[in-house]
Amino acid sequence: MKYHFMKSNKKFKVILADDHILLRDALARLINSFDEFEVISVAGNGKELVTAVEAGNVPNVVLLDLNMPRMDGYETAHWLFKKQPTVKTLILTMYDSEIALIRLLQVGVKGFLKKDIHPTELKAALLSVADNGYYYAQDTTGKLASLFQKSSARPFSLEKAMLSEIEIEFLKLASTDLTYKEIAHAMKITPRSIDSYRDSLFDKLDVKSRVGLAIYAVKNGIVTF
Repeated sequence: MKYHFMKSNKKFKVILADDHILLRDALARLINSFDEFEVISVAGNGKELVTAVEAGNVPNVVLLDLNMPRMDGYETAHWLFKKQPTVKTLILTMYDSEIALIRLLQVGVKGFLKKDIHPTELKAALLSVADNGYYYAQDTTGKLASLFQKSSARPFSLEKAMLSEIEIEFLKLASTDLTYKEIAHAMKITPRSIDSYRDSLFDKLDVKSRVGLAIYAVKNGIVTF
């Protein structure tokens, strides 16, 4: 995949937030070696990042560790989404649970990276999020990438868009961080019925995961994050 980067003498500004000092410093050195980017600040937690941004160090891209003390990656991403919506946020994580990914999508996260990422992929991720607005690594969340590409490449057919009220209600709840058991309780139906609605929507909307349902709901205006 090629990334078409606009040539300019101006570099994209990056802030790193990670409580692991050695990893953070190594990433900073690596990113500064890329011609198109410069690290303007580093932080050990979300509070330090907020302080840097409020002091005027507003980046184009933020690279966040998900698990940090004193304001974790989720809280920090949420703050950036509300206060600095033009900033593109990438999350560094070792986790790949659907609920965690949905929660991060809800607060505007534009991509997910494993901490053992290869330097070539890191540069590709930064270029992609700067140029295209998002990045989803195949080995981390390839299901997200394929879903975004699929939904962008072709519209869903009319018959597939004909959802019942209860299917729409399920989609809205499935796009939250509730468990399927909690969704069943909220909808006052059995867990077996929830499984049936889920599997039916997988087939009807041509998706294969709960994240796919959430992305469909967002792209079609059923929910707004």
